[in-house]
Amino acid sequence: MSEISILALIPAWNEATRVGPIVEATQAHLPVLLVDDGSHDDTSAVAEAAGATVVRHPQNRGKGVALMTGFNWALERDYEAVLTLDADGQHDPADAPRFLAAYEACMGDLIIGQRDFNLMPFPRSFVNPFGSWLLSRALGTRIYDNQSGYRLYSRRFLEVLDLTASGFELEVEIIVQAVCQGISIGWVEIRTIYDVGKVSYFHPVKDTARFLGMVWYAWRQRNSMLDA
Repeated sequence: MSEISILALIPAWNEATRVGPIVEATQAHLPVLLVDDGSHDDTSAVAEAAGATVVRHPQNRGKGVALMTGFNWALERDYEAVLTLDADGQHDPADAPRFLAAYEACMGDLIIGQRDFNLMPFPRSFVNPFGSWLLSRALGTRIYDNQSGYRLYSRRFLEVLDLTASGFELEVEIIVQAVCQGISIGWVEIRTIYDVGKVSYFHPVKDTARFLGMVWYAWRQRNSMLDA
């Protein structure tokens, strides 16, 4: 375990072909917990063979539930913070020390990996910066990357975090809760990786509607705070 007791949390669903190297590379920096969200393949077995501790959901419940399972596991074992990264290769474990350094420098109770939008394929190169701009307007504070799931959470934030979303709006809900609860947010630059051969589960109409609903919720929450 690291000197400052930080756990790496990897939520995964049907990632047996990718997760092994991710676990191995992450373990060079932190102990790893993988939450297998009801995979139909050998994700759990591959992750365990690579050295991760595995908690498994019997059926798929969504990324939000998988994260909360991991957060609760970490809190019960007195971890000081949790670093989350995806199992599909879009997050480089070699960037983990950037988060650890930012945390040690007290840059925030939520530290988010900021990607270079110019390196993203279209339409993400347009959608992601526009979404970040829209959320920034709703919250009244600069949000550089609203969809990055490569994040470090302090215990202080984890103890008050209560996720309700499970889709692509999940990352937005976390930021909204942080801002509304006065949690400090820090940013670190990370690699932008997209050539991982993964089929996207993004549903343009449904997930865009959910995102806009979360932005509307953020705007209402901020205005409620200002009126209080």
